[in-house]
Amino acid sequence: MFSESRILCPQLKNKVMSAEQAAAFINDGDTVGMSGFTGAGYPKALPGALATRAETQRQAGNHFQINLWTGASTAPELDGALAAVDGINMRLPFQSDPVCRKQINNGQMHYIDIHLSEVSQYAWSGFLGKLDIAVIEVTAIHEDGRLVPSSSIGNNKTWIEQADKIILEVNSGQSLKLEGMHDIYYGTALPPNRKPIMLTKADDRIGDAYFTVPPEKILAIVETSAPDRNSPFTPPDACSRQIADHILDFFRFEIQKGRLPKELLPLQSGVGNIPNAVLEGLDTGGYKNLTAYTEVIQDGMLKMLKSGTLSTASATAFSLSPTALDELNKNMDFYREKIILRQQDISNHPEIARRLGVIAMNGLLEADIYGNVNSTHVMGTRMMNGIGGSGDFARNGYLSIFVTPSTAKNGAISSIVPMVSHVDHTEHDVKVIVTEQGLADLRGLSPRQRAKVIIDKCAHPDYRDRLHDYFERACASARGMHTPHILGEALSWHENYEQFGKM
Repeated sequence: MFSESRILCPQLKNKVMSAEQAAAFINDGDTVGMSGFTGAGYPKALPGALATRAETQRQAGNHFQINLWTGASTAPELDGALAAVDGINMRLPFQSDPVCRKQINNGQMHYIDIHLSEVSQYAWSGFLGKLDIAVIEVTAIHEDGRLVPSSSIGNNKTWIEQADKIILEVNSGQSLKLEGMHDIYYGTALPPNRKPIMLTKADDRIGDAYFTVPPEKILAIVETSAPDRNSPFTPPDACSRQIADHILDFFRFEIQKGRLPKELLPLQSGVGNIPNAVLEGLDTGGYKNLTAYTEVIQDGMLKMLKSGTLSTASATAFSLSPTALDELNKNMDFYREKIILRQQDISNHPEIARRLGVIAMNGLLEADIYGNVNSTHVMGTRMMNGIGGSGDFARNGYLSIFVTPSTAKNGAISSIVPMVSHVDHTEHDVKVIVTEQGLADLRGLSPRQRAKVIIDKCAHPDYRDRLHDYFERACASARGMHTPHILGEALSWHENYEQFGKM
């Protein structure tokens, strides 16, 4: 089938060129949609060549910046390289790069933080403007021009459809055995032409295994052979294990109460130590035939698939350590039958999350005593990464669980505060908050009832008495008793940290 070259379409062979030649098609002011989601499936060669082009143009006295759209975060070779030469004017919908973050918070780079499920709709509707060029990594190109997707899908289908022209990177560093793992759904539409998405189980397949693109839209093809940027997995620390234990106890209680089946409900999990600790706990907890309907396949899910704890995992991308990636590639035939990669407007689709009854587990920066959650802004103004897909699942899942250590910066910051400095998830979407101190089940509670439970269960002892004092004084003096606040004092904890380095 595929020999040395992975480009089998005769019509496209004459479009192969260097990354530098391909980068010349991208001009100042262009809007470029690139593949990539959590360090998987991003273009490996063209971003660096484009950064060099931007720097050369700048040295010649010419302005050169692009507007950059992706699926989610990518890697230093993409975000970092372009940001380092001040090559990005506008970035969306999610990032985790330190150079980008610094420029965003310095006001040098515009940043639109969007629910990941909504990006395609924004693009289809024209809210974001015209997409000039898409740069998409694929694994191979068949004789008939079908594209074998890479290790992430993200917004690639939308970029291919919406872009005027397309540049492909064919990466021989990606396993050919990825072919068949993908499920690209071509039935999406804008209102009033939408139809129900007929996906009722995490392992349902509703689409095709390939991207299709008119050959005349393809400007260039760059051949690469490079791995994804994968970070080593850090074993869960004591705090993460304590949080995981609280969640696992909660699951057992809910099963006993009959509010969860013994196979639970499809799991959605953010990336990081705490979610991996939960997955490890589930893997040793006697569970079988669980399912996942999530954004990202991480190390813990591979282990669960191998052990039989997890029967199916549906996502839009991988986020694996080098060890886990090696395991995936060595046993791709096994995992290809159990993993489905979809575009992110399907992996994060609110309708599907609601129908399946997803159990959503995501992180937060801070929560207030009434259950509002800030997951993006440090001290209310400085962007950390972005909302990502947490809102897609929190508002629509059967359970929305938010997790965090109770303090940060060696105890200088309390993660539980009187009032959050920025709201990403309102109290209406937050059902459970967990720290290493305990778990607060907020379902069926009024605001004042929630405040007592959150303070008692989740706040660190160093801050618990102060939170109780604030709440009691608010109840005694606030004009409204539904959600009592002392407005002049509600954000004083944040002001204390900004002035004195401690809340």
